[in-house]
Amino acid sequence: MLNISEQDIRQALRRDNPWWNSDYIPTRRYKHSRAYFQAFSELALNWSIKRSVILLGPRRVGKTVMLEQFVEHAISNGFSSNCIFYVSVDTPIYSGLALEELIRLFSLEAENYQHQQKLVMFDEIQYLKNWEVHLKVLTDKNPNIRFIASGSAAAALKLASQESGAGRFTEFFLPPLTFAEFLQFRELEERLISAVDVGHTLRFTVKDIDALNHQFIDYLNFGGYPEAVLNPAVQADTQRFLGRDIIEKVLLKDLPGLYGIQDIQELNRLFNTIAYNSGLEISLEKLASSSGVNKNTIKKYLQYLEAAFLIVRVRRVDDSGQTFQRDRQFKAYLTNPSMRAALFAPINPEDTDTLGPLAETAILSQWFHSNLMNHIHYARWKQGRKTLEVDMVKLNPATNFKPQWAYEIKWSDRFTDRPEELSGLLAFAKKNFDANMPVGATTKSTFSEKSVDGIMVKQFPCALHCYQIGKNLSAGRPA
Repeated sequence: MLNISEQDIRQALRRDNPWWNSDYIPTRRYKHSRAYFQAFSELALNWSIKRSVILLGPRRVGKTVMLEQFVEHAISNGFSSNCIFYVSVDTPIYSGLALEELIRLFSLEAENYQHQQKLVMFDEIQYLKNWEVHLKVLTDKNPNIRFIASGSAAAALKLASQESGAGRFTEFFLPPLTFAEFLQFRELEERLISAVDVGHTLRFTVKDIDALNHQFIDYLNFGGYPEAVLNPAVQADTQRFLGRDIIEKVLLKDLPGLYGIQDIQELNRLFNTIAYNSGLEISLEKLASSSGVNKNTIKKYLQYLEAAFLIVRVRRVDDSGQTFQRDRQFKAYLTNPSMRAALFAPINPEDTDTLGPLAETAILSQWFHSNLMNHIHYARWKQGRKTLEVDMVKLNPATNFKPQWAYEIKWSDRFTDRPEELSGLLAFAKKNFDANMPVGATTKSTFSEKSVDGIMVKQFPCALHCYQIGKNLSAGRPA
């Protein structure tokens, strides 16, 4: 059997790095870029930080496109094109090649630029066994090279569990499209939203709430992926293009290959159960009962699904904002609400029972890039015979993790006239907040500010709130 020759590999590398050609001219292949592109580029080109950059995110959110745009950005800003190296580790011709060998081949191509700074990008690096050990060694040995690696499956779990990358890697998480990016990609942002500068952040008003709500439902159905937003064919058949191309590849290929999972159907049943109940409180006992999977296996599967960026778990606090020592109950959210439509069926405006939890899923997903995500919880507690709940509570690490804000996520206008029915929110506010501190609740389309028992309850449209969080956080402003 013939082995792939070094000549063939080098020819493939030249094909994958067209900017090595002397006649290469950077061109804008893509009309839109992610809102996080500038922050990523500044981090990757900051040579005062002696670390490799790990670009993490789910499948098909634009990591590879971002790397391509980054190459053109670097060249346009004076970086030598011969000193930029890109390789997708999962390409068959590179299968089995160590990172060190790829760097050796690159050095042969760039032998006339030995003393210049270089950019090296390893795409889909998680397919290389013990990649973090190899990358750590390369980072230490090559201070003149900025290494950038991308990963979509299990990269987060490996980075968290391995000490080899400590002090050498800086993670940059690329989440699914925010609602603000969705409107920008559709070129509807300026038509529907107005911005007002209020000092350290921006506040936004809506020009046409019905039109914004229509776009928000589209966002819930297919808005997390750039390809779906820009391609009508994908929008018309999300179950085929998104369900099979994204979700099934992770469940049937990535996770079994990385963790040696034998019963793929078992994992699939568990994920379907979580996806159908995104935003609802669940427990290991309930998951075991509904999916037919034992609790110990579920614990492992939950870790795998989180590492693959398919779900995120949110911990519960009590009415004082205290976390529980044992997480018997938690909320599990899809990292992207459109995965539910890809698995089951698109939702419509009349499907109010499903819209509420998916709206909550969408709002939570706007926080994924922010470090504040670690401090967002939900509250649920017993008060007499009643069980009260608050959908979102942020604990403030600067004040010994006391509650900083709280609000309810609703897709209904009925609480505008009856804010006293927000009993869980009001009870939580009375126990944790000063009288002059407002609490909030989203609506479908209305605004309101009313005082209930000395507590100011602000209500605002859900779609506008979702837009505002993503827009401000992606720009580095407070939400």
